[in-house]
Amino acid sequence: MATQEDLSLAYSPGVAEPCLEIARDPELAYKYTNKGRMIACISNGTAVLGLGNIGALASKPVMEGKAVLFKKFAGVDCVDICVDTPDPETFINVVKYLAPSFGGINLEDIKGPDCFTVEEELKKIMPIPVFHDDQHGTAVICLAGLMNSLEISGKKIDEIKVVVLGAGASGIACMKLIQKYGAKKENCFSCDTKGVIWPGRTAGMNPFKLTIANDTCTKDTTFPEIAAGADVLIGVSAANAFTEDIVKSLAKDPVIFAMANPNPEVLPPKAKEWRPDCIIATGRSDYPNQINNVMCFPFLFRATLDCRASQINEEMKMAASMAIAKLAHEPVPESVSKAMDGRTFEFGREYVVPTPFDPRLMERIACAVAQAAADSGVAKNPITDFEAYKKKLAEVSMVKN
Repeated sequence: MATQEDLSLAYSPGVAEPCLEIARDPELAYKYTNKGRMIACISNGTAVLGLGNIGALASKPVMEGKAVLFKKFAGVDCVDICVDTPDPETFINVVKYLAPSFGGINLEDIKGPDCFTVEEELKKIMPIPVFHDDQHGTAVICLAGLMNSLEISGKKIDEIKVVVLGAGASGIACMKLIQKYGAKKENCFSCDTKGVIWPGRTAGMNPFKLTIANDTCTKDTTFPEIAAGADVLIGVSAANAFTEDIVKSLAKDPVIFAMANPNPEVLPPKAKEWRPDCIIATGRSDYPNQINNVMCFPFLFRATLDCRASQINEEMKMAASMAIAKLAHEPVPESVSKAMDGRTFEFGREYVVPTPFDPRLMERIACAVAQAAADSGVAKNPITDFEAYKKKLAEVSMVKN
């Protein structure tokens, strides 16, 4: 905007030319505007972090922070939009009209079960990818950590007993992705405040809980009862929910993911005191093995936009999990240790997932997701030259760092 000529090109009369081209061919919006590099992070503030239903306005700092993470970690532009309604139908009606401005929608901090309805309906009616990060981002990182934990403990996915406490957005998504990976449904038990979720239960049920109901259960069973003998115990519930008796009742070499924030179901020192043979992860950065969805959503969306995927499907999420799990096996760059207060990392019980500051996450996840999008047929512009794509990602990474 330094000269009159600049102004005439960027605005009237020059701006009319791309407008006319896009009116003729809507696909050209991806060429002449930032639509293909812009997403919206949208919430109604009904389930903000561990703060609960604090409303759309109070959710704005979290949404702004999310937008910063998209830009910092993956070079993806993001606008936060806070919709002032707790009603899911009204929320859907607002968001569905926003497609012209964005290449994708990241839903955030919407209470369950409304979040399931909102995501399902928007995916049906919007022509761009819609992704609820509280569900799927958490599930992707959880599965990556579980893959490596099972490798360390010498257990097989189709032989283990899995118990998840918490049947909200992330709890249901974690269970579904774990089963997609190979856990047998009859060995998987989801619990909420009413106990084990089974098809015949009437208290506190909804259609989304039924999708993870265990068909082998024929009566109401408590969480402590079903947790006994579990190989994997995952918490997305409340602080201190994993008691000493519960932790001690788990199978040999148990995997414990206590992901309630900011205070987990059990703190790692206590878990190790009660079960020295356990592998434990939390959502906190001050303990090893942080299950942090910032290792997923920026790079997942980066690939989604780059290959113009029409949706973010199960194949893309699984590819992200596998890429993250594989990266934890490799030596860690010195820059990661510097960013993490000088801590050292080596694959094992204290390091089953990478840290968010690993500069290789961009390339590994984006390439894996883009490949999965192409293989599953949802990429409108599939990546064909992955060496060139890696160089492009590296340039973005250099800029962001």
